[in-house]
Amino acid sequence: MIHGERTYSSAHLIRRFSEYMRPYRVLLILDLFFAGLTTLCDIVLPVIMQRLTNSATGSADPLTVPVLAHMVLLYCMLRLVDAGANYYMQSQGHIMGVYIETDMRTDAFAHLLQLSDTYYSNAKIGQIMGRITNDLFDVTEFAHHCPEEFFIAGIKIIASFIILCRCSVLLTLLVFACLPFMAVVSAKLNHRMRTAMKAQRYQIGELNAAVEDSLLGERIVKAFTGEEEEERKFAEGNLRFQEIKKKSYYAMAAFGTSTRLFDGLMYTIVILAGGLSLIRGTIDAGDLVAYILYVTTLIATIRRIVEFTEQFQRGMTGIERFYEIMDTPVDIKDAPDAKELRLTEGAIEFRDVTFEYPDDHNRVLRHLDLKIRPGENLALVGASGGGKTTICNLIPRFYDVTDGAILIDGQDVRSVTQKSLREAIGIVQQDVYLFSGTVRENIAYGRPGASDEEIRAAAMAAGADGFIRKLPDGYDSYIGERGVKLSGGQKQRISIARVFLKDPKILLLDEATSALDNESELMVSRSLAKLTEGRTTMTIAHRLTTVRGADRIVVLGKTGILEEGTHEELLAKKGAYWSLWNAFA
Repeated sequence: MIHGERTYSSAHLIRRFSEYMRPYRVLLILDLFFAGLTTLCDIVLPVIMQRLTNSATGSADPLTVPVLAHMVLLYCMLRLVDAGANYYMQSQGHIMGVYIETDMRTDAFAHLLQLSDTYYSNAKIGQIMGRITNDLFDVTEFAHHCPEEFFIAGIKIIASFIILCRCSVLLTLLVFACLPFMAVVSAKLNHRMRTAMKAQRYQIGELNAAVEDSLLGERIVKAFTGEEEEERKFAEGNLRFQEIKKKSYYAMAAFGTSTRLFDGLMYTIVILAGGLSLIRGTIDAGDLVAYILYVTTLIATIRRIVEFTEQFQRGMTGIERFYEIMDTPVDIKDAPDAKELRLTEGAIEFRDVTFEYPDDHNRVLRHLDLKIRPGENLALVGASGGGKTTICNLIPRFYDVTDGAILIDGQDVRSVTQKSLREAIGIVQQDVYLFSGTVRENIAYGRPGASDEEIRAAAMAAGADGFIRKLPDGYDSYIGERGVKLSGGQKQRISIARVFLKDPKILLLDEATSALDNESELMVSRSLAKLTEGRTTMTIAHRLTTVRGADRIVVLGKTGILEEGTHEELLAKKGAYWSLWNAFA
């Protein structure tokens, strides 16, 4: 994701975000109801102080003990109501935010799983992780604080205006005349804060990505004594983050200072106009005390909104980055009328296929025609860049063809559901990916819900049962992140066991043994030979010795298929394959 590639208005984001709040509208309504209750104490206290002051100065009826007792009792009851309402807001309000955060993270993860390889070729995992973890943490606070803070502020501002007008209309109009100017200044400074916070989020994502890259490659770093270089790169990123964060704090400081200046202006108006009113006798002392308290309540409300603005901007930034993910188009998706793949024999046909990568428009295949018979073991060989891996990636629709069609048993792969298509295909790659967990969990990934007997049978078929049993906890041994506790050959045999358990009709082997030592290659090759029996298989290999027994070998070049035939037939031709065999076999 390129920083700044999309810009969303706050109104647009809030409108879309409200869809996530809708399922919890009852919780929200109750939260706002209790938020309203918490304002009662702030509204009633100035009235009580007004009565006490006017009674003390003789401007009102003398205060009696029963009346005072009633005031105290009323205020104590309101404080209890405030405590109960605040407890609900702090608990259920935050819980509502957690529900919304969970829903958004679930949707983001589901959407990420649908995005094509093109997206991941241009994205950084550290950035993605930041968007679905840290960014959404702030949404929990935003989800309930945003509506309740503005709801409370609205009640207090309206109530203050009405009650202040009863004391002095002119004074109230003078005080409230400051608010439009305050709103304009705040809006401009708010934009600066939003921009700074978005840049801050982006840079912390870059920092996370750099840390992940360095730590995952820590052996290479050590092998090439690259510690100083990695520290230098990290220091550069860290200093950029420092500078961006400093800018965000400057923006925040300017915002806070502007509101304090407006606070001072309001108090100055009250002191000046209120003092003149006292001199002229147009306002009682108690009324002025109440007025000052209400103005204090008004200013405290504005200040609370100002303090909430930082949280508001963090939440809006998190929501914006969330929708940048959600608005990333899904390139590979099922057709509206997609049907389940009806797999009968496992025949594959490439019909006039042309393909270029969507991001850089690098054309790899041009008008390729190729048929693979049911149960045939077809090998693809040739120089790098000829499109061998691309062909493998097109069959399960990791990418879609630019022109032409790929058919399985006569069905265009774009006309069937991705789930049914990929369930029919087993893939073994050179770069084996094992999940952090146990051996059992990694093999069972081939068919969730498989029994222990089925998992062990798959491991035995892959030639993996022997070494698995020697592990400290057997099938329940923890293999570390990406299987770091296992050797290359062991990881490959577990990946083959996973495919055995899946039991697909079509098999794609992409350089499955090229990274192994001779002993491991021999063991894995035996497992693969057993795996390919009775399955339509496409094998990609640079080591030609591994494909000499293939039913048919296709030699690819920059212009497409150069020649095809059995090992013996191609050697007899003394063409491209013969040259490769003599050069690399």
